[in-house]
Amino acid sequence: MKKSKSILFLIDGLAGGGAERVVLTLAEGMAAQGDEVMIVSLRDECAYPIPKGVKYLLLEDTYRGPFWRLTEIRRRARKLDRALQKMEKKFDLIVSHLPKTDRIVAASNLSAVAWRCLHCALTVGELGNKRGWRRWRKQRQLLKTYDKKKLITVSAALQEDVRAIGIRPAAMVTIYNPFDVEKIRVLAQEQTPFEKEKFLLHVGRFHPQKRHDRLLEAFQQSGYAGKLMLLGLGSDEETESVRTKAEELDILNRVVFVGFANNPYSFMRAAEVLVLSSDYEGLPSVLIEALICGTQVVSTNCPFGPAEILQGPLAQGLAALTAPALAEAIQQVLANPIKITEEMLAPFTIEESLKKYAALARIFHNDSSQAAAESV
Repeated sequence: MKKSKSILFLIDGLAGGGAERVVLTLAEGMAAQGDEVMIVSLRDECAYPIPKGVKYLLLEDTYRGPFWRLTEIRRRARKLDRALQKMEKKFDLIVSHLPKTDRIVAASNLSAVAWRCLHCALTVGELGNKRGWRRWRKQRQLLKTYDKKKLITVSAALQEDVRAIGIRPAAMVTIYNPFDVEKIRVLAQEQTPFEKEKFLLHVGRFHPQKRHDRLLEAFQQSGYAGKLMLLGLGSDEETESVRTKAEELDILNRVVFVGFANNPYSFMRAAEVLVLSSDYEGLPSVLIEALICGTQVVSTNCPFGPAEILQGPLAQGLAALTAPALAEAIQQVLANPIKITEEMLAPFTIEESLKKYAALARIFHNDSSQAAAESV
């Protein structure tokens, strides 16, 4: 009989992003196989329902006194330590998600035992817009958070990104994000308000990383006759910037701002092509989800994940990081759709991810962290 495990996930809020969905998918899958799973959220934000059988604990920081920003990380780490000490619970596996959470964990009693899961490239996500003293200070912070710690990367390419900063982890393993193929396919059958429309789809928040400007230019240059659906939210400033760009290109009447959708899979299934236009990613979940829904995909061949997904015949959907190249890839994929097979999806199934996390849990209390990582 399989022995159940006790798993703790830590995350700085459950907003409507990819890392948050990964945590919830993993938690749901682990709970379904009989493990005891707890999610500790460090911020009062939850865009998704907590899966059945998963415990949820909110540890919100409400302090707003003098120097609250200066003392934030250590203060929140102490709050986390007190909460876990009060629980008197021994966990078989502890995994931290997102950089803010990782910094809090690094200042807590969990620092030596917790795995940090990196969902995006540190060189661009954390260091990319910093210069001089600010860059030096941030790099020191990253070394303090991740050096000689146990790391999980969601794509193999992210391991090189980690080493480029000078981080030398105690152990490092790649585990692709989990996807519940059958559940996604069931949800994909729900109807959207756009069933009779022909459209391309972009799923992602309005943020400079996602390069909506490149997306809009490629949409215009591709000559595609249908619409472009934008699924996602962002600040008023970013959203208005995208609208202005669409107006400048004289395509605003064919660009639909859908906003947030609890079920993006129905939009993916209904789209002719899902397009990703980012400057960088970690492992772009939307590409895998669209493939599961049976939809063709196009993506910039950006660091650090699309090329690990779009291999073999699917590589026709990879484009250089320019609007003309992206437009050409859209035309190519529309003209030559690829048959999406189960073999293409196999590395990204929830079963594969759960198997690898179970391997981490089995060796969690051993000292031979690198040997354990290599066995995953």
